[in-house]
Amino acid sequence: MHDNGKPFLVVGVSDSVASKAALRWAEGEARRRGARLLVVRACEPVQIAHYAPHAQHEDFAHERRAITAELASTLFATFGARLPAFLFTEVLQGPPERVLADESAGADMLILGSTSVPTIIGRPIGPVIRSCLSRAHCPVVVIGPEDEAARSPSPAGRPSSRHRHTGLIAAGSGG
Repeated sequence: MHDNGKPFLVVGVSDSVASKAALRWAEGEARRRGARLLVVRACEPVQIAHYAPHAQHEDFAHERRAITAELASTLFATFGARLPAFLFTEVLQGPPERVLADESAGADMLILGSTSVPTIIGRPIGPVIRSCLSRAHCPVVVIGPEDEAARSPSPAGRPSSRHRHTGLIAAGSGG
């Protein structure tokens, strides 16, 4: 995915409304750039105390299948039965902040959704976004809670002045 020379974008998706907005924005941006879009869903095994009865331990393979089905449902709800040909998915095991930072290596952009954007609303960002802003290997775009359709950048790379832009764009640290 990362090595054929064609630009690619990475979007982190969970089951949140904010990540679905980020997915829609990322699809439009990938279409405009002629880029591939990698949709990443992190899958962390539920941590249960080692002394808990075995019946309470969720089988990780079952959990991964459920998350993969949830991702498919999100994609079909967002795009309908015909998914964009430039869209690829990965369900990867690990903490979301590590998985997304690792997948950003070689990417042109990492897109994340947030229910709040601190520069606009004054609320703190979550740990996944905070970690990705400091550890990503590429620029990070955070899609905020308001009308994501109005967020497409102008040709000069800045948000259009006729739209309210609640996204936060930051350069990744490269390591």
